Amino acid sequence: MIDKNRLRQEILDHLKLYQELGVRWLSIGETSKHKRELQQPREKAHAASAPSQPRKPVQKTMAAISVFGVASSKRESLEDIWAEVKDCRRCKLAANRRNVVFGSGNPHAELMFIGEAPGSEEDEQGQPFVGRAGQLLTRIIEAIGMKRAQVYICNIIKCRPPGNRNPEPDEISACEPFVFRQIAAVRPKVICALGAIGAQTLLRTTETIGRLRGQVFDCQGAKLIATYHPAYLLRNPYEKRKVWEDMLLVKDCLRSLRAIKNP
Repeated sequence: MIDKNRLRQEILDHLKLYQELGVRWLSIGETSKHKRELQQPREKAHAASAPSQPRKPVQKTMAAISVFGVASSKRESLEDIWAEVKDCRRCKLAANRRNVVFGSGNPHAELMFIGEAPGSEEDEQGQPFVGRAGQLLTRIIEAIGMKRAQVYICNIIKCRPPGNRNPEPDEISACEPFVFRQIAAVRPKVICALGAIGAQTLLRTTETIGRLRGQVFDCQGAKLIATYHPAYLLRNPYEKRKVWEDMLLVKDCLRSLRAIKNP
């Protein structure tokens, strides 16, 4: 029997997320089509949480990621990692930074967002996602029924690249050990990778973000879902529907993992 109250709440959640992402109207025909399209990624999320399901090709790289991440009998805290990062000079980005942008939020969050690199406002304030893209990310987080203080947010790169260019391979190589250590310290249930560089670095793949999104991967003991970076949405608002689908996948994945822990 259909739980009408739950169905009503899910519909309200969907509409709220549409509103937060800037969607102001949707025809009935589009709604029906979207429901069919959405069913596939939602089914993938449930399938990924079942241990009997075979892994996808990209998931074969996860063993290497776990090895790459710091394994220790003593669990590091974020404070331990920060003590090492705050004066880091491992790459050329250190020469022109104002601040190291380490991360912010709940140190024991169930949900962790990982972006690419800080921008000018982040470099100025020393905090991740505080500019226009950060404001949009905050609205997205609130649209799935959470507060920004409940999640943990950081970037692959901790220093701003000049002119907000993409991080270069040597910069990623120098900085990525820190983000894997942050994941190990926080121990999130779900990681949402924002943008191609974040997703590709965490998954050890060269697949495009368009091919990675809509799926659930294993990463460092968590489930990883990739989506477009909020800065990309500011330039391409027509892609907001895809992010809406990805955030529903994040929400469903969290719900499924909580149900497994507390049946």
